Amino acid sequence: MTDLDQRIIQTLRERAEGDVDTGRLLRGSRALGRSRQLHRRVATGTALALVGVLGFVAVAGTDLDGLTGRLPWTATTPTEATPVPARVDGAPGAAADPALVGTDPQLLHFGLDPAKARYLSWAVAGDRSEAVRLSVAGGQPVHVEVRNTPEFSIGLTLDGVSVEVAKPGPPTFDGTLQPTTGVAGGLVKSWRPAPGLYARAVMLRGDRAGLERAVEALRWDEVRRCAAPLRLDALPEGATLSACSVDVNSYPRLITAEFTVRRAETQYMWVRYRYASQAGTRTQGNRTIAGRPADLSPNGTTLELVGIPRTQVLADFGWPWEDDNRPTSFTEADATIVLAGARVIEDPTRLQSWE
Repeated sequence: MTDLDQRIIQTLRERAEGDVDTGRLLRGSRALGRSRQLHRRVATGTALALVGVLGFVAVAGTDLDGLTGRLPWTATTPTEATPVPARVDGAPGAAADPALVGTDPQLLHFGLDPAKARYLSWAVAGDRSEAVRLSVAGGQPVHVEVRNTPEFSIGLTLDGVSVEVAKPGPPTFDGTLQPTTGVAGGLVKSWRPAPGLYARAVMLRGDRAGLERAVEALRWDEVRRCAAPLRLDALPEGATLSACSVDVNSYPRLITAEFTVRRAETQYMWVRYRYASQAGTRTQGNRTIAGRPADLSPNGTTLELVGIPRTQVLADFGWPWEDDNRPTSFTEADATIVLAGARVIEDPTRLQSWE
């Protein structure tokens, strides 16, 4: 499944009352994206974690927060305690060892001062990058990406808005605040927090003082887990976990997470978690996994655990181009292994139980 496919389906599922005809939607999106097939084979699975955490989408102008037109960065900040990724004591942070950035999909090598900022989302991508989205004192969200090389993209699509965040030519990381293009009022700061470490912060709306306050809240001497209300304890033979992303922007009403499982160059499986406090509980399925009811989608590419209150956990193992004359990425048997070993927290508002 492509990143565009994922965002279309995820958005509609989160906002719709009933089931979505995903097969019909995917056929339409694939027709538009077939010319980009070769590029997607290389990129699929590497940028997906950042897609989740930064709100990247493939179509500019897509409203990710429903038909009201309210974009994610305008969501009201909850007054109660919000999730903070657990700290890993004794591990070197990004400033101490930049080479570690993006090497472990379960670890973030930088963090925030929770007394100064709130985590909105966090991610470790398979392209050796880490990212967080944060807000300071209820201000506009700031998107921070960190790498150990200066190889950042020039253009981004953040929350449905196309933004150019760097000028053509060799990148500079001098710490000056520059305006973005493609959105009025956007700001970007690129700098080196430590030798060999590169960071970029982007704010779509707000003022310079707000962006600087967000940067000041970053901590480069700590390591935190890519904590989520879901843990994968089993993977198919030869497969590894390559990316992790968690979004708590609308906590405690909505929590989402995504894990990318990779095997070989073009074999990917996406395991998605979604908790919605107002959602119902699906109980009907056509499979059983480790004693729990499950359901295989009609097209045979998505396997979902059912019966978990207000929660969706599914493994998407299909590949969007069935006529490639090559093996399917993963199989139902592979997805069954992953979901059989999935440790699901039924009440994710109990933050102490997050893995």
